[in-house]
Amino acid sequence: MVKIAPSILSADFCNLERDIQRVSTADWLHVDVMDGMFVPNISIGVPVVQSIRAHTDMFLDTHLMVEKPGRYVDAFAKAGADLLSIHLEADMPPAIHAALDRMEALGVKKGIVLRPITAAEAVVPYLERGLDLILVMTVEPGFGGQSFLADQLPKISAIRALIDRYCPGCRLEVDGGVNAKTAKDCIAAGADVLVAGSAIYGATDIPAAIAALRG
Repeated sequence: MVKIAPSILSADFCNLERDIQRVSTADWLHVDVMDGMFVPNISIGVPVVQSIRAHTDMFLDTHLMVEKPGRYVDAFAKAGADLLSIHLEADMPPAIHAALDRMEALGVKKGIVLRPITAAEAVVPYLERGLDLILVMTVEPGFGGQSFLADQLPKISAIRALIDRYCPGCRLEVDGGVNAKTAKDCIAAGADVLVAGSAIYGATDIPAAIAALRG
């Protein structure tokens, strides 16, 4: 079954506990961490993740859009993140491998993220060592509310084939411009976790919007 992960980037941060409760029919909670360097915007950090953890038992899918993400693995793991996903573009391969090793040592599920410019084949060295998730960005990271980049669908399909070959237990997540229409395309291409922000939080009926994304 496809998992839905509402992005709290589209929530009301003055009423964050309320807005987390409003998406309780979803599977995961997607937490976007931005440092103002890897991406232009700054969002939230460790204290907010720690506060969220104290108020929900939802699976915290934590997406680190930060330079040299290995520096923050321990802190976010201790704050209560269930999964940490890091960008391949945010550091050199040895440091990415080291960060994944640290996640494994801490008992946190580990994921990697690809910007639209990054080729599907870049995931192979990481799949061969075992991953819990690959996240394909279908917008440029750093801003909510962007339009879905349909040219990423072949990459999603290619990564699905690589997952099936090298690491069948790995999940394939898509983030960016996901709505009821584009969700169907993502699922057809092989995605099994969908991140959505405005398509969920902007809906009049949030449970219905979540159900629609499941296909």
